[in-house]
Amino acid sequence: MDVKKVVIASDHAGFEAKEFAKECLVKLGFEIEDLGTNSKDVSVDYPDFANILSNKISEKNGIYGVLICGTGIGISVAANRHANVRCALCHDVTTARLSREHNDANVLCFGARIVGRATIEDMINIFFATPFAGGRHQNRIDKLGSCYVS
Repeated sequence: MDVKKVVIASDHAGFEAKEFAKECLVKLGFEIEDLGTNSKDVSVDYPDFANILSNKISEKNGIYGVLICGTGIGISVAANRHANVRCALCHDVTTARLSREHNDANVLCFGARIVGRATIEDMINIFFATPFAGGRHQNRIDKLGSCYVS
């Protein structure tokens, strides 16, 4: 996994979890770009931040992402509407590991109201340490590209 940079974004519900996730990513030595939001006190719309982050993701550029909202559901749905984004909504280390190993996910997503700090750190650690297995999974990933309509 050749990670050149990690972009991170959240809505207001995910702001505090985003700040903690940034600390975890710094511990791993990643260059981080925080795309917002910058407060838990002002209500914002999660699709806006999913779109900003998704526009930075490309298959070949080594930029990976982390997205957070209250449940992770809305922001992951919004992100997965973009070509080249494979945003995985994860709840534990197993889903984080398998999202990389089987799905070659390039965006880790979670719900700030669903998982705690220890789980967030564990998911980040395993997500960014797990390589894509390729093989039989590559054919499935290739088929995802034909699912998008521009």
